[in-house]
Amino acid sequence: MWKVFGSPHDVWWVVVRTLLLYATAVACFRVGQRRTLAEMSAFDFVAAVAAGAIVGRVPSAHDAGYLAGAATLITILVAHQLTSRLRFRPLFARLIDHPPRLLVADGQVLEAELQHCGLTRQDLYGMLREHGVAELAAVRYAVFEPRGALSIVRRTDNTDPDLLRDLS
Repeated sequence: MWKVFGSPHDVWWVVVRTLLLYATAVACFRVGQRRTLAEMSAFDFVAAVAAGAIVGRVPSAHDAGYLAGAATLITILVAHQLTSRLRFRPLFARLIDHPPRLLVADGQVLEAELQHCGLTRQDLYGMLREHGVAELAAVRYAVFEPRGALSIVRRTDNTDPDLLRDLS
């Protein structure tokens, strides 16, 4: 019977190891550059990959019972939900989320910000073209958002200053 369900004694160690691995993975992806994550936050990416790995591995693993797999999966999902809720607290949000970055100001590319985001000019130009920008001088601001998308404020747009307040 223990071969099918696993040992209840081992479940708590699985939970502890899972939480530590989850926190480590989130921290590692937070330190990494956003382009790695496409348009997912670090904690969303970690949860998605971990859940897929657990669901894919546990049924065919000889050394992992259902209880250990379920405890691991539930721990990941609970940690993800907790992380989602804690992001509403400014201090925690600064630890988890990348800040938006100003890449273009008044038609001028900010090279240091591009490098900080791990982007080349070609990356930026490609994203600008996707927004229908035909001329760099037409861009008042280009903002690299926390999840990797680019927002464009054109010179002809009236912009509420509050929308640009949190730029670094």
